Amino acid sequence: MSQGLIRVGIVGYGNIGKGVEKAVVAARDMELSAIFTRRDPALLKPKHSEAQILSIREAEKMVGKIDALALCGSSAADLMTQGPQFAALFNTVDCFDTHAKIPGYLAAVDAVAKNTTAIVSSGWDPGLFSMIRAFSEAVLPDGASYTFWGRGVSQGHSDAIRQIEGVRDAVQYTVPIESAIEAARSSERPELGARQRHLRECYVVTNPGADTEEIESKIKSMPDYFADYDTSVTFIDHDEFVAKHSKMPHGGMVLRSGATGENSQAIEFSLRLGSNPEFTGSVMAAYARAAFRMASEGNFGAKTVFDIPLAYLSEKDRGALIKELL
Repeated sequence: MSQGLIRVGIVGYGNIGKGVEKAVVAARDMELSAIFTRRDPALLKPKHSEAQILSIREAEKMVGKIDALALCGSSAADLMTQGPQFAALFNTVDCFDTHAKIPGYLAAVDAVAKNTTAIVSSGWDPGLFSMIRAFSEAVLPDGASYTFWGRGVSQGHSDAIRQIEGVRDAVQYTVPIESAIEAARSSERPELGARQRHLRECYVVTNPGADTEEIESKIKSMPDYFADYDTSVTFIDHDEFVAKHSKMPHGGMVLRSGATGENSQAIEFSLRLGSNPEFTGSVMAAYARAAFRMASEGNFGAKTVFDIPLAYLSEKDRGALIKELL
């Protein structure tokens, strides 16, 4: 290990794993120690680094050799198991994004993180947008908050579709409803439910012989993902999928409309992302740094973005932050 560098590991070498890899390689205070996979390591080659690729079964042998482990698996299929499994052994960071299940997931991770620091749900929503919602409500307590996502690819929702039997590949676009955005920007504070704020567009490639009617029904009725939204499902072939749906842009905004006395006030925070997984990987890398720093101080247990001092995310020290950014 190079002197002073934070040793980072990655579990899962999909799109987010590659995003974390790129972010760690670019960081001046980190190095990538290992990538763990359930696939045959001999069949994989790192895309952005020279890190070793190991079987996920070998992770326990790396205890003491990794300072922070980025868990890049699926919220729907992996993290409910992998989060507690690895938080018992390593400082961890993940982007668990099933909002309704975060309290239970946090409790499960906290139960085993006795001598480690585990930061959960550290993407951009949940994650950065969560911070902005909390900040905005604190600053404008007399007001209403609104979150809009897209138009862009939701990795968690796309992966949830891919878990359905008969699905070969899938992508889901979250589409904000423009009239709802304009209503939120007004001082009228409208009540906008999930269905009033977004549409969900799904493009699905099936395996031969798959029952498309059953797949569409399972998608539209899926709790926590699609059941509360107007959802369209379009079945396409693999060539069209590759040609039109291979990129992963995303973005969104948090709005709060409020008042201080007789004066209307508004806060807006927005993201326009050319690559959702690369940006998510960059967020996770910053929180991996924070996890290592908190663990070094003995501040163990499961944490969320609300628990992390902002300065812990930065490569810069406190003095430089105050001089350059305050």
